[in-house]
Amino acid sequence: MSKNTPDLSPANEETALQLGLTKEEFQQVREILGREPNFCEVSIFSAMWSEHCSYKNSIKWLKTLPKKGAHLLAEAGEENAGLVDIGDGLACAFKIESHNHPSAIEPYQGAATGVGGINRDIFTMGARPIAQMNSLRFGDIKKEKTKWLLKGVVKGIGNYGNSFGVPVVAGETFFDDSFNTNPLVNAFSAGIVKVGETLSATSYGAGNPVYIVGSATGKDGIHGASFASKDITDASTDDLPSVQVGDPFQEKLLLEATLELAKTDAVVGMQDMGAAGITCSTSEMSATNGFGMDIDLDKVPTRQEGMHGFEILLSESQERMLVVVHKGKEKTVEDIFEKWDLNAVQIGEVTEGGLINFTKNGQNIATVPAHSLVLGGGAPVYDREYKEPAYFKENQKFTIESVEEPKDLKKVALSLCSEPNIASKRWIMNQYDSMVGTANMGTNKPGDAAVVNVKGTDKALAMSVDCNSRYVQANPDVGTQIAVAEAARNIVCVGGEPSAVTNCCNFGNPYNPESYWQFVNAIKGMSKACTAFNTPVTGGNVSFYNQTVSGGKEVPVFPTPTIGMIGLLPQNAQMTLDFKKESDLIYLIGESQNDISSSEYLAKYHRIKDAPAPHFDLGTEQDVQNTVKNLISKKLVISAHDCADGGLFVTLLESAMPRSLGFSVSFDPGVRKDAFLFGEAQSRIVVSVPAVHNEKFLEEMSQSDTPFSMLGYVTNGEILLDGENFGDIDEFADVYDNALEKLLNN
Repeated sequence: MSKNTPDLSPANEETALQLGLTKEEFQQVREILGREPNFCEVSIFSAMWSEHCSYKNSIKWLKTLPKKGAHLLAEAGEENAGLVDIGDGLACAFKIESHNHPSAIEPYQGAATGVGGINRDIFTMGARPIAQMNSLRFGDIKKEKTKWLLKGVVKGIGNYGNSFGVPVVAGETFFDDSFNTNPLVNAFSAGIVKVGETLSATSYGAGNPVYIVGSATGKDGIHGASFASKDITDASTDDLPSVQVGDPFQEKLLLEATLELAKTDAVVGMQDMGAAGITCSTSEMSATNGFGMDIDLDKVPTRQEGMHGFEILLSESQERMLVVVHKGKEKTVEDIFEKWDLNAVQIGEVTEGGLINFTKNGQNIATVPAHSLVLGGGAPVYDREYKEPAYFKENQKFTIESVEEPKDLKKVALSLCSEPNIASKRWIMNQYDSMVGTANMGTNKPGDAAVVNVKGTDKALAMSVDCNSRYVQANPDVGTQIAVAEAARNIVCVGGEPSAVTNCCNFGNPYNPESYWQFVNAIKGMSKACTAFNTPVTGGNVSFYNQTVSGGKEVPVFPTPTIGMIGLLPQNAQMTLDFKKESDLIYLIGESQNDISSSEYLAKYHRIKDAPAPHFDLGTEQDVQNTVKNLISKKLVISAHDCADGGLFVTLLESAMPRSLGFSVSFDPGVRKDAFLFGEAQSRIVVSVPAVHNEKFLEEMSQSDTPFSMLGYVTNGEILLDGENFGDIDEFADVYDNALEKLLNN
């Protein structure tokens, strides 16, 4: 190797700045190494100290989240994913992560590799993935670019997930102009593993061999972590090589090989090669116990000839793992991966002392202390300035009296049913295989959360992803509390008990004090709500720089702290949202409020976006959820559906449509009619009760302090409001079911 190779070239401050480090960080690198770094070493630090890998601007606040719980088997940051004991000697590993920037540039591969990466986080722990969900954000659906992004993302998720063989069981999709350039693609996966049989992302034992397994390494994804840690601009298409390319069939082989390997005693530790590739996996595994590694990059199987060392180190080629093996067990590993027709190549060994040495062509091209690269080690931690945006106080000035109440409420209702944030997402879900693996219990049983059978037991997992980005924009603290509360409410409405949370925090530039204020207050809100619901945060992902920079102006997306929550329920206790038969009684648990703040009705029908978050009280929310849990457990209700986007009318409609039933309800005289029907005040759940159970239901509710009211009864298909005929359920169902597809095809 010539001294002129890029790896060994001297690196100066200008080089560091081009790679994304600051002047101060470059000086810190020099101090850590005690000498001038070369280009390869600066590349390593730039990737590992990027926001995507180091969480340098978020870790201070993430540490304030509640992380302890009775059922937790691993606290946040200890493993590749959260791990919760679900009984019967089993645990659930689950996590959510973003793949926003890649999806903004190349939606198909960006979304597909996001699915691949989150599933690897699960099976790297020895857990078999059983369910996937996703949370998506797009811009104005009338724009051709939005349609291209949506179609590409959905196809990428569907093609990868369907081929890999794990069902997509639920999700959410939200549209707003703030996401026109920078969509959000958050992928969730959950898997099952026997307690005590998990694999850790760790390394120890000097002389233990280090293997790279799975696919060969190529030039796709180089500097992907750095790409994810900067703004989307007009020139971002120049970063297309940073987008990885996935192969779901290769991942399926890797899954089976990994799970077979997990049953042996050969493995010290294993980690997925995600962001920053070999660099990240070697440093994070080594830093855990203070060991080091000697890595020979010439031994790494590559797809292209002549790759430089820094390219091999930073490649984010998919379907790869790093495995540390107990010395003497090499043949066990090699035989398993040969059986599955996958690479399993020893590229180094564990060393004492904490240094990672990378060689290429017999020359040392980088020597770095492992701990200096990682979160909680030498990576920088910042306490950023934040300040309340001017818009926040302006939002508080909104009053419902400033909005004239429409006279034609049916027109409003039909209009809302055609809005893409409310209309059926059937077009999206139909492209996903929701039944592969035969564990999904919700396909023919509509409910607020996905319900997945845990095979070999009498229990099921309930899971939900939730966040209304508009609420968080209006008030990050309250909006994030609502996101947690709605996730819990959804799980309660299917008969489950909320257990734990993973989060995906999507925000703008952390160096912008107003964007950072949104992040800080969202974390505060998440802490309050997760503490209230006893749902500790097991980990997740922070994605900053979700904004567009055009003409020198930053335009951040709506802040979106997506909540992924799991819960447990007995298999025979699943509650559904659909009304069952004519004449059943309809009740509202909770109270209607004279509030239309930040509702879809206010934003889309009246085109008013400057308003506070909807009415919300955390204590009331807990009371409502506990009451509904009790009603379900005593079999006093036969449907339960939470009031969310679109308000009470949409809740009633979604409960009526599955069986082509209707509803007759009376207005609350103390609340404006538009607020009663379309307001999105929280802490409300609609339940239906057979007449034969009504007396027992009322007796039970009389023992509770939770407010409730009788709304009306189920009809044979008519929609009646205070006796006024709003038409037939089929008229609304036609609009609701087909609006999204019509918008996409226009």
